[in-house]
Amino acid sequence: MNSSHFDLVVIGAGSGGFGAAFAAARLGVDVLLVEKSDWLGGNAARCGVNTWEMGVGGTGIPFDFYKRLKKIPQALGVYSINRHICWADPADGPVFPGAEILIDPTKRYLDTLREFGAPPDYSERIFRQTHWHGAPFEPTIYSAEMQAVLEETGHCTVWKNTAFTDVEVEGSRLRSLALSNGQTVTADFFIDSTADILVAQQAGCATSLGQEPRSLYDEPSAPRDPTKQLNGASLIYRVSPTETPGIEPLPDDIPSECWWAPKFPVASCNQYPNGDFNINSLPTIAGREAVELGYEKAYAECERRIRAHWHHSQTVFPEFQNYRMTWIAPGLGVREGPRLVARYVLTEHDLDAGVTGQNHDDVITIADHCKDTHGADSEASDSNLKQPYGVPFRCLLPREIDNLAIACRGAGFSTIGASSCRLSRTMMQLGQAAGTAAALAKQKQLTSFSDLPASDLQASLTEQHVELTWPRSTELIAYLQNEDD
Repeated sequence: MNSSHFDLVVIGAGSGGFGAAFAAARLGVDVLLVEKSDWLGGNAARCGVNTWEMGVGGTGIPFDFYKRLKKIPQALGVYSINRHICWADPADGPVFPGAEILIDPTKRYLDTLREFGAPPDYSERIFRQTHWHGAPFEPTIYSAEMQAVLEETGHCTVWKNTAFTDVEVEGSRLRSLALSNGQTVTADFFIDSTADILVAQQAGCATSLGQEPRSLYDEPSAPRDPTKQLNGASLIYRVSPTETPGIEPLPDDIPSECWWAPKFPVASCNQYPNGDFNINSLPTIAGREAVELGYEKAYAECERRIRAHWHHSQTVFPEFQNYRMTWIAPGLGVREGPRLVARYVLTEHDLDAGVTGQNHDDVITIADHCKDTHGADSEASDSNLKQPYGVPFRCLLPREIDNLAIACRGAGFSTIGASSCRLSRTMMQLGQAAGTAAALAKQKQLTSFSDLPASDLQASLTEQHVELTWPRSTELIAYLQNEDD
């Protein structure tokens, strides 16, 4: 078996893994990025989750990458919400089946970094149409540019179609990983960016799955007893304009009526830069149901559901008859899985307190997405926040392994914390923090992530234009306004 050594090994090339590898590599660290598929970008590319939603926590590397993509024709845009089921008038006819989200050439990146809270005289409709903007992108371009950006650093090796198979742990340190390509890799530091924190689990780190009982963190919206409930998953499909309008026939073995719920789920209909639409039924399957079925059966069931969903949409809403289903994501868009029991666990208390009410000296990004459980029974579902909150660096650090950090949705969050903090740009910034920490630790000849002074990490992230305070500084606003350089 061949063996190679790197300063840093990152497992998983989703949003967090890319952010970690890029941050470390551009600071001169010798990085290996390992990805089990042939795509970089994770859910955002392979699973059709091709939109950075509105919200703070999108500065730093997300903005740098946005500027690069913006120079490529039909690579990305900024959206505004056009129609929405929440403010429709049934008297006007059949209510649109969710949200119609259209490319808006008048909007810029800064518009996607929502300042939280609507003035008292704003209606929900006016506030959302005025202030809710995100960035949809073309997944193939997104993935290819990630590869190009990493190669340009001169310090990052990328191995695709490669999975890790085993870990070697010695005391409180991760020594090596065995990979499916026959390689064994050693490193000073490791970052687990696999969706289900597989490295951390195999290394013996404590994890959690499902809803914690209220007694554990004293979260007001948590259930009294633990449950197996998880955020729902989606199978996303793409539709393209056609010159021959009509309703696509439904296979004989698929009912035309919704069989898994009282009615068809609402859909987020996001416009691609080329005019196609991304259709995301919210959700396609409950998270717990997907786990109980197993991945392959869950995917097959979801494919049946989206074909019924599309047939229903074309039947009830004539505008959809001008489109044809042209692509189904090869993977489920999963919102929740195992989570690390980290040195600090982000909970509902952090979300409710906001930046001004928290007392953390190691914040490495901020976020403001609502408590959004997507089909999991929860008193917190769709509950908005009063202001953005900070994510401490300790959420990325296992209690058991000193040279391992977690940069993905499986970091140290409670299930309620994760429901808010899981968005792609926020995950990319977790990766940026973890990769930067690895670079600083190497410079200082440290052997543990936790030995790195939080102030040093925050200073470096600030230099990289990562937003750590709120309200946003005038200096950062000026920087973000310059998106065409």
